[in-house]
Amino acid sequence: MSQDLSALTDRMLLAARKAGAESADAMAVDGTSVSIDVLGGKLEHAERSEGVDIGLRVMIGQKQAVVSSSLFDDATLDTMAERAVAMATEAPEDPYIGLADTSQLAASWDVDALELFDPTPEPKASELEDDAKRAEAAALSFDGISQVQSASAGYGQRRIHLATSNGFSGGYQRSSRSLSCVAISGEGADMERDYCGEGRIFQNELPSPEEIGRIAAERTVARTGARRPKTGSYPVIFDERISSSLIGHLLAASNGAMIARGSSWLMGKLGEQILPAGLSVTENPHRPRVSGSKPFDGEGLATQPRDIVQDGVLQGWTLDLATGRKLGMTSTASAARGTSGPPSPTVSNIALTQGDQSLADLMADMGTGLWITSMIGSTINPNTGDYSRGASGIWVENGEPQYAINECTVAGNLLDMLQRIRPANDAKPHLSRVVPSLLVEGLTLAGD
Repeated sequence: MSQDLSALTDRMLLAARKAGAESADAMAVDGTSVSIDVLGGKLEHAERSEGVDIGLRVMIGQKQAVVSSSLFDDATLDTMAERAVAMATEAPEDPYIGLADTSQLAASWDVDALELFDPTPEPKASELEDDAKRAEAAALSFDGISQVQSASAGYGQRRIHLATSNGFSGGYQRSSRSLSCVAISGEGADMERDYCGEGRIFQNELPSPEEIGRIAAERTVARTGARRPKTGSYPVIFDERISSSLIGHLLAASNGAMIARGSSWLMGKLGEQILPAGLSVTENPHRPRVSGSKPFDGEGLATQPRDIVQDGVLQGWTLDLATGRKLGMTSTASAARGTSGPPSPTVSNIALTQGDQSLADLMADMGTGLWITSMIGSTINPNTGDYSRGASGIWVENGEPQYAINECTVAGNLLDMLQRIRPANDAKPHLSRVVPSLLVEGLTLAGD
């Protein structure tokens, strides 16, 4: 039987007060997930999990502790609260912790407008298996594909409820549907691999299994005969598939936790130009049918759209209550948390301003260089922004794709790179991070 999560969090707060907590917040998550993997046209792995996880944070003065459990009978809740209070008593003091002021708490929201949950029935395991088999078969039908490493389909739903001892109580429900395929070409040392994976909140918006398999196969075949490039300085295009990772480094460096620790290459850059004029990075936690959307944050504050970068100028940090207090700033309602840890700042949905050129236009302007479609590893100096990552993709000459590239490293400095980016117009609007392909001049490629 489905649990009343609001009543459950109320019971947790009551147990915390009885145990001696001065303030507390409680989270309960009720979830179900199903995953199916096939291989060679047969079921390879099937997994289903469901249950309720709870987390309780208690505060005594400026000390806090967090405990979690998957049991929620009265005796367990009392024991949890007692242990949390005992732990908090022994914890070091932190002058910045604490619940939000009641005036900061979200008072109303429209969960339905966010469309975070698909009310259609949960798909049967046999339906997920059929989808995975169809994706695998579609990939194997392509000339040049020697095998499919995996084809997977999944479904999940969960309910989340947060309550605080100073009066906040709210919850919402999410669902997800996913399908992926990993294809391989060649044999032995000549094997190449690529994939296609898609996820949606609403099942009827998920691409067909045949499309997933086709894209995985086409990407894999395009990597056939890959070679290493010549070492040198070249322009590089970060494909839409991986361009969000470049903006992700900016988001990490502008996270209030990094700033509070003094370990960010954006230190001292607030109010300065970090992207080309005309480009903005906007956070919008209220986009319908997008996985990162949420009506309130992990501390009960109302979420709001904001500009992280506006017209190329850095506007502010990503803050929860504690990091905001430490920096003498107001929370940006960016707290995220699970059941086993305290809140921490993180972004929701972000979008980078798109350009007016297609990917083909960027290639024509690039002339000769590397179109990166896949990256591995990461060496980022958090203090200087020095950047080095393994890369593979397609070599471009005279604006036209020529042959596959692998086993190379692309390097530069993030401050310099971001100030030179040129966006295409190919970002995918259904993603939580809407970032188009990006052209960056003058990066170092290490190959032969």
